[in-house]
Amino acid sequence: MFYASFFGWIGRIVGEYSLQILRGIGITLLLSLVGTVVGFIIACLFSYIKTKKDAGVVCRILRVFVNAYVTVIRGTPMMVQALIFYYSFKLMGINWDPLASGLFTVSVNTTAYLTEVLRGGIESVDNGQYEAARSVGMGSFQTMLFVIYPQAIKNSMAAIGNEFIVNIKDTSVLNVIGVIEVYNACLMAGNKYFKVVEAMSIAAVIYLVLTLTSSYILKAIERRVGSPIKEIASSN
Repeated sequence: MFYASFFGWIGRIVGEYSLQILRGIGITLLLSLVGTVVGFIIACLFSYIKTKKDAGVVCRILRVFVNAYVTVIRGTPMMVQALIFYYSFKLMGINWDPLASGLFTVSVNTTAYLTEVLRGGIESVDNGQYEAARSVGMGSFQTMLFVIYPQAIKNSMAAIGNEFIVNIKDTSVLNVIGVIEVYNACLMAGNKYFKVVEAMSIAAVIYLVLTLTSSYILKAIERRVGSPIKEIASSN
């Protein structure tokens, strides 16, 4: 009897809220994909600053900024960051919507983690690669762009892919600023009938399908490029 009622409510929630849940899936994937891509692009710049062997004043100041940024963002939960960013910008007169704030938060958070990932990837490249590139007349930036980064990114592919998977799950915390992603969409449906267990079971299955599918695709890509396959824990 319990099982019939349990699955009956799941069927009812899915039937009535299918469009809202599908929209939530789309927003979750949008937040995860855009946040990871933007974070990766900025992390490329930040990891270059962190690993650049330059004793100049400007370079030292930039390194201090990047190190402070990485320390603060990695040391605080994404949920707290989302609330700070959302309401701080509103206090400054920027009336942005929750989705834009969520994209900003995920991008900022991902940047900090991928900066360290890429730093490790850069440091894993043999020093002989630097010397060989410089010996043929390449400048420091050219060496990083055309010689070091392709190898560093390949070495970091598994961690970069896993950061995307982490983001799929961790975007659920953005419900605190009103982003209607998978978790929030299912929760609102469950709250209407006081059937939170059933609604969260739907959310759990959706997250499982999304993460397993993403893992399969990413591992296929990793095997294709010959990068090591490994797992990382959730950042939050």
